[in-house]
Amino acid sequence: LISIDPEIGGLLLSGPRGSAKSTLVRSLASLNHDQPFVTVPLGASEEMVIGSLDLDQALSQSQLAFKPGLLAKANEGILYVDEVNLLADHLVDLLLDAAASGTNLIERDGISHQHAALFSLVGTMTPDEGETVPYTNLSLPTHDHVSIMILARSL
Repeated sequence: LISIDPEIGGLLLSGPRGSAKSTLVRSLASLNHDQPFVTVPLGASEEMVIGSLDLDQALSQSQLAFKPGLLAKANEGILYVDEVNLLADHLVDLLLDAAASGTNLIERDGISHQHAALFSLVGTMTPDEGETVPYTNLSLPTHDHVSIMILARSL
């Protein structure tokens, strides 16, 4: 669905472990060779996700430079979070804010940098792992921001 219409915004696949959710999402990378496909690891830091200012270049060349994070790398592509309900809430908030606004703003020590962050957010989750909203099986931080949710059932 994301390959056909990236304007969908977000996609969440929910199902039991072993139902091929991650395999299905990763197959998007082979379908969309001309689009970036970026995975956010569960252990990602805020700096890794949003990017940072390159302090080495600032100190050595007295020049400000942006060090791109995963949001910049996913621009005009797909940003994928496996087991999104296990990702730290503040990182999910950052992803959702960037997805909603289409921009990423980095502010450090009175210096700011902004860049486009136009991506389709795709997540997978196993409902019996992590915190979910009762009766919905949706991840707490994402349930208001997902355009389409697909529930997989084991056979």
